Amino acid sequence: MDYGLGLPISAPERLLDWARAAEAAGFGTLALLDRLAFDNPEPLTALAVLAGATGRIRLQTEVLLGPLRGTALLAKQVATIDRMSGGRFVLGVGIGGREDDHAAAGTPIEQRGRMLDAQLTAMREIWRGGEFRTATIGPRPATAGGPPILIGGFAPAALRRVARYGEGFICAAPLTWAGPLVQTVRQEWADAGRPGRPRLVCQINVAVGPRETVERGRRAVAGYYAFTGRPGWGEPLTDPAQIAETAAAYRELGADELVLYCYADDPRQVDTLAEILL
Repeated sequence: MDYGLGLPISAPERLLDWARAAEAAGFGTLALLDRLAFDNPEPLTALAVLAGATGRIRLQTEVLLGPLRGTALLAKQVATIDRMSGGRFVLGVGIGGREDDHAAAGTPIEQRGRMLDAQLTAMREIWRGGEFRTATIGPRPATAGGPPILIGGFAPAALRRVARYGEGFICAAPLTWAGPLVQTVRQEWADAGRPGRPRLVCQINVAVGPRETVERGRRAVAGYYAFTGRPGWGEPLTDPAQIAETAAAYRELGADELVLYCYADDPRQVDTLAEILL
């Protein structure tokens, strides 16, 4: 199982330090979440900067909210990052469930699923060199046919979307209820007649190190998930033994990659997490 780092969103100016430390420590992926109506860096812009500061590590969105963006421009942005990073980009994509994001973008939230389906079809065609509304849009990505696509979500339509459009599933559910989601995705994959199995990328929130770092992580997670109305939702794991045990459980589930989301901005966490897991 590979390990990635979900980068903190509170201090974009520190992400270069995180990226270099993560690559040096041996992590396989740098990931960034996406929101519009929130104080976070725009992920495609940030990952493009980090691509230039690294040479091996993958660059992954988890998940990019596709319907908030125009299809042609999104296809061009993704192809550019993939081309300039030497094929290191992975597009994790979903529809987003926050009304404020869609209101800010001016997109009808009730149509977001249909919009994403159309985007995924069109982007594959664009990346193959086909026309979009009579225009040919370059550059061609480094990865033939476009970078790998991972689909995130919880609803049945999102789980079906993995087999229709993607190479894998981003499972952001807690371990206690991830199993049925993964089983459904794999069944949809088999029913679609696709060979092998979908790549499975799972996520956990973590905060390690000095007490002040852990507390900053807890506050940041609580603020991010405040909209759920569920106190403690997304509470980060802070105990090294518990982090290791949870990682082992995701490995048993069949995860191909576990992404550790760090909401506190202290980059010293990179080495601590590497000592626990790598």
